[in-house]
Amino acid sequence: MSSSSVASLNTNSLSDTSSHHQNHYHNHTSTSSHRVIVVGSGLAGLTASTELISRDIPVHILERQAKPGGNSIKASSGINGVPTRYQIPGSDSIENFYSDTLKSAGEKLLSDKTTGETREKIISTLTYSSQSAINWLVDEQGIDLSKVAQLGGHSKARTHRGTGNTPPGASIVLTLLKKLKESPLVKLDTGVTVTEVLKRDERVVGVKVRREGAAADAVEETETIDGPVIFASGGFAGDSQGYLKRFRPDLAGFPSTNEALPGSQGLLTDVGAQLLDMDQVQVHPTGFVDPNDRFKTTKFLAAEVLRGEGGILLDSTGKRFIDELQTRKVVTDTITQKTEPSEIEPLKQWGITLVLEEGVYQAAKSHIDFYIWKGLMRKATIGELGDMSNTALATIKQYARIAAGTTQDPLGRTSFGHWALENPTESSTIYIGTVTPVVHYTMGGVGFNTEAEVLNARNRPITGLWAAGEITGGLHGANRLGGSSLLECVVFGRIAAANAARYVEDRDRDTPIEDGDCCWESR
Repeated sequence: MSSSSVASLNTNSLSDTSSHHQNHYHNHTSTSSHRVIVVGSGLAGLTASTELISRDIPVHILERQAKPGGNSIKASSGINGVPTRYQIPGSDSIENFYSDTLKSAGEKLLSDKTTGETREKIISTLTYSSQSAINWLVDEQGIDLSKVAQLGGHSKARTHRGTGNTPPGASIVLTLLKKLKESPLVKLDTGVTVTEVLKRDERVVGVKVRREGAAADAVEETETIDGPVIFASGGFAGDSQGYLKRFRPDLAGFPSTNEALPGSQGLLTDVGAQLLDMDQVQVHPTGFVDPNDRFKTTKFLAAEVLRGEGGILLDSTGKRFIDELQTRKVVTDTITQKTEPSEIEPLKQWGITLVLEEGVYQAAKSHIDFYIWKGLMRKATIGELGDMSNTALATIKQYARIAAGTTQDPLGRTSFGHWALENPTESSTIYIGTVTPVVHYTMGGVGFNTEAEVLNARNRPITGLWAAGEITGGLHGANRLGGSSLLECVVFGRIAAANAARYVEDRDRDTPIEDGDCCWESR
């Protein structure tokens, strides 16, 4: 059966149940294989779902959290794309982006004889598809991505965000979510945890889920949902007692930007998926230390765009110590090796001062206003920096000369965003916040290929199973570039959906169904 035939079937019972739970459920099975199950409602899952319904394929989205959006909705710096209409013509190239990504990933992992070739191919797919990803978001989804900044580890400005007050992650996620909720082809379930991936005759055929009831006296429902599966459930940066403890015990005590949720990679290894790079965990150099709750274990990210637009980092004496636009790994390692943390069991954190001025403020106004509103940053003067103020003033004077082009930076920085302060004095206005390294992202996950197919231990695709986003491993190697997380979600989410759609259409032709079989019980 063609995809248009699938679309013509009765889909009235495909409903959004994200806010509807009953007190008691019965065990039951949804029997249709003519839809695609998408696990996770971050950008990878929402992109895949959007692509699927554009091909008239019904989608059942499963989200374990109470609200959709995942970590993607919190993404604050933007999405990479090359070349785009918003970049200065001729300023960048796909080859530059590819080279920057290879360099960031690290030679050790890329030279791996078993996986190195696949890694380079998926990096090529990511970078060469970045322009079409931006075009898809802008032209087909109506999202503003007209501002461009240079982030750490990038040789050029290529990270896109909008001009409005909404951060890029939220802007993209909420736009896609609204469209999906309006589609009769979509069913969105929240508060649902996948407990098992089902496999039969060497192909994935569905999932088992556990559903939590909303009422206090509710009982759990177990349910089997049939269909091919796209996994987009994210990483394990918040899984401090699980995968993090197992693969990176040295990160015990670090705060995180992620909620405390277990990783779901084990669900896929149970059906034969290989794991790659599980010890490769990105510690972002700048998470805000809330002055009203200094030792809170979950931190707000201080967006990398703040440094990209010209912001600097000062140590406890008021001196710069790093090119702030080095890769996240280099900046983090420099911070953690430079000084001992201010350790209060069981939390490890460092007191680094992020300094911005009016030019940076105007370029990243929506971000900074939000951080000020949250109490994470404040407007001040250089003279209000306390014991470090004299040294800080000398540091900022030197940086102002560097940014103006009158002298070179001894630390190697060559891009200064919108820094505009030329003659700093004690009364010069600045914007400051205290930041510390935070566990942010996991580069490791299940192995996959350029078709977003999940690979087994022999590097062969597992039929009926695709993955996109942070659940996967092998793409970023030892370090992910800022702006490439949202990009991988869009690129590989669309690829996974296109392949899952073809898979469903092929099976439709092989397996005639009765009218109404695509639908399931609406609760």
